[in-house]
Amino acid sequence: MTLVAEDIAAWVRLEQTPGVGPETARKLLAAFGLPANILAAGFSALAKVVSERIAAALTAPPSDATKAVIAKTLAWMEQPGNHVLTLADAAYPASLLDIADPPIMLYAKGRIELLTRPSLAVVGSRNATAQGVSNAEKFSETLSQAGLTIVSGLALGIDTAAHCGGLHGSRNGGGSTIAVIGTGADIVYPARNRLLAHQIAEAGCILSEYPLGMPAIAANFPRRNRIISGLSRGVLVIEAAAQSGSLITARLAAEQGRDVFAIPGSIHSSLSKGCHQLIKQGAKLVESAQDILEELSCYPAMTQPMASDEPATASGNDDTARLLEAMGFDPVTTDALAARCDLDAAALAAQLLNLELDGLIEMLPGGTYRRLA
Repeated sequence: MTLVAEDIAAWVRLEQTPGVGPETARKLLAAFGLPANILAAGFSALAKVVSERIAAALTAPPSDATKAVIAKTLAWMEQPGNHVLTLADAAYPASLLDIADPPIMLYAKGRIELLTRPSLAVVGSRNATAQGVSNAEKFSETLSQAGLTIVSGLALGIDTAAHCGGLHGSRNGGGSTIAVIGTGADIVYPARNRLLAHQIAEAGCILSEYPLGMPAIAANFPRRNRIISGLSRGVLVIEAAAQSGSLITARLAAEQGRDVFAIPGSIHSSLSKGCHQLIKQGAKLVESAQDILEELSCYPAMTQPMASDEPATASGNDDTARLLEAMGFDPVTTDALAARCDLDAAALAAQLLNLELDGLIEMLPGGTYRRLA
C-alpha cells in the first residue's frame, strides 16, 4: 500500500476496533498521535489510557471483517470525487472541530471545498405541506444565490426541497448544497432520492461519518444532526411538529453557538407547533431570506424579492378570487367555506379542484383546505 493508503487503513482499523468509540478514539489520539502510533504501541502503554480489553483489541491482528472494510474503503477512494477526511487532514472542516463530538473520520462524495465555505442548515418535516416545500426550496435557492451553501439531511419533505433549492441557486456560482446522511456514503436513503443524491454528488457534496456499507439505522439519524448544525452558521427550521427531529438540530445549533431561525405558520397547524416553540425560546422569526442574510450580517443585501414573497393571484374569475379571500391562510373545512361564500357543495368542490390544480391551495389531512402564499 502507498503511504496514504497505509494511513487510511490505520484510521479505519482504529475506528473498527471493538470498544473504540469516538470519545475513546480521541483520547487515544491525544495520547499517542496518529492511529499508526496507537497501533504500534504496546499493550502496557495502551492499558494506561484505555481498558485492558480495548488495549488487547488494539494489539490483536485485524479481523477479516476489518480487513474487508479497509479494502472496500481504499477501493472507494479510488473512484473520482470520493474522499476520506480524518481529524489530521487540513481539509477537515474547522467548524466541526468546535463541536463537542467531532467525527474522527468523514466520508465525502463530491465537492469537499464546500465543507469550508459559509453555510446554513435548512431542516423540517418529512411530511411537509406544499407551502412548506415551496418555502424550503425558494428560501434555499435565494440563500444559495447569495453564496451560502445549504446543508440538510437528504430526507423526504423539507430536506429534499432545501437540497433542490441549493442546487438551483448554485447554477451561477452560488453556494450549492451538502447532504449529511445517516448511512454509509455508498448508500442512498431514502431510495426515492437516488436521482437527487447523484445530482448532489456532481454539484454539491454528500457527507457521512459512518463506514461504507452502513445501512439505515434509526439511531444514526439523530446523531448526524450535530454535523448538520456544526457545519453551519445557523439553522433555519421550516415546518416542524412539537416532537420533531428538526428541533434536535435546532437545540444542537443553539448549544454550538449557531443562530436559529424559524418560519412561523398557522396556529391551527400541527407542523407550526415546533417553529412557534423555537420562536418562544428565542429563535429568530423570519419571513424572507433577506431576514437571514441581514442577521448573518456578512452577506450583501438582496435586491430582488423572493418569489415566495409575491402574493399569489387567482387564475379564474371573481368568484374564485372571493373564494381565496374567504379561505384566508388557515386550514378551513368545506362546510365553513360553503357558509362563508354561500355556495352549494357541487359548485364549491369544482372551484376547489380548479384552485388545487392551479397550485393556489392544498388539501390537508382530514379534508381541510389551505391557501398557499
